[in-house]
Amino acid sequence: MELVRHANIQTDFDGVWKIFSRVIQSGDTYVFEPETPKEKLKDYWFAEFMDTFVIEGDFGEIIATYIIKPNQIGLGSHIANCGYMVHPDHQGKGLGTILCEHSISYAKEKGYKGIQFNIVVSTNSAAVHLWEKFGFEIIGNTPGGFRHSTLGFVDTYIMFKSFT
Repeated sequence: MELVRHANIQTDFDGVWKIFSRVIQSGDTYVFEPETPKEKLKDYWFAEFMDTFVIEGDFGEIIATYIIKPNQIGLGSHIANCGYMVHPDHQGKGLGTILCEHSISYAKEKGYKGIQFNIVVSTNSAAVHLWEKFGFEIIGNTPGGFRHSTLGFVDTYIMFKSFT
């Protein structure tokens, strides 16, 4: 059974980059440009204001990762925001479920009052289904809010789960 642990930027950076670069390459689920350079990963996935977690596979390879951070600064910091990535070679094995369960538990432990996803691509049905399974609701829609690499402009959802 894989365990979720805090990431270490010195030892896990390259492993997280392997996932990040593969996931964004498709241009169908994340807002990051497919050509995002490796040096930007520190800002996008290891910033000081966020917690980064990983799951290691059988041989110590990083196979999944997520971040959790305040959704907004100041008076909006009581709501968390998360981003999840599973290495394409390991998708469909329940790792997204493990990451989501962990993030909900961690958010509650840290005193967050809920989790909000600001931009869930409507065509990413696997993610939408998973978040709904965990009690997230679509609370908003941005028409044409994402420039999908093959489908053009598609809608995005704002999804939310309250802990109160």
